[in-house]
Amino acid sequence: MIWQDKGYLLSKIKYAENTIISEFYTELHGKISGLIFGATSKRIRNYLLIGNKFHLNYSAKSENKIGNFNVEIDEITTPKYLDNKQKLSCIIYSMNLIKILTVENQKNLKIYKLISNLFEILNSTEWIREFIFWELQIFKNLGYELNLKNYVTIKKINGNETFLLKNNENKIIPQFLINNKNQIVKHTDLLISLNIVGDFLQKSILGPNNINFPASRSDFLNSIN
Repeated sequence: MIWQDKGYLLSKIKYAENTIISEFYTELHGKISGLIFGATSKRIRNYLLIGNKFHLNYSAKSENKIGNFNVEIDEITTPKYLDNKQKLSCIIYSMNLIKILTVENQKNLKIYKLISNLFEILNSTEWIREFIFWELQIFKNLGYELNLKNYVTIKKINGNETFLLKNNENKIIPQFLINNKNQIVKHTDLLISLNIVGDFLQKSILGPNNINFPASRSDFLNSIN
């Protein structure tokens, strides 16, 4: 089996002295694992960063055996953020999220395009707000939609329209999560929203599927606190 594709590097694990086991999320084949021989060579080692985009030549003896990649850099994405701890943590978490929630050999063009969109979001002034909706879109396209409008009640507090959780009216839901308007959001509301999304991830997606909560998400949250 031989094919060519483009994909983003999700993970890499050392397998032998000069070989790694890598996972890519590709345009035409979804998530694919394979060996990269000579991964420590000067030609490619500096490019093998989580989140970078590659042109891939894949070959395997059969569908039941792990194949190997020949890789060439297609787009340098992650190195642009090596000096930005927050955005770098965001990239690492995002690739980890896609790794743990997707299955092998299942094409999903929407997920592939969302990965590309992530790097556009990182250049936005309000990138954390946009990332929150990006994460929710990932969930939705994998079959787990969070529609917060179904869980809130609206009350006037000090003349302002306020969204409260139906089963706990002491908990205020940030307004931008409900109306999805392009607006500047307070940092505290961003943190509250990230925790709400994290609770949904744990209780509705990871927990029922016996998947551990990714430490990379906690690292990302710590970086922006």
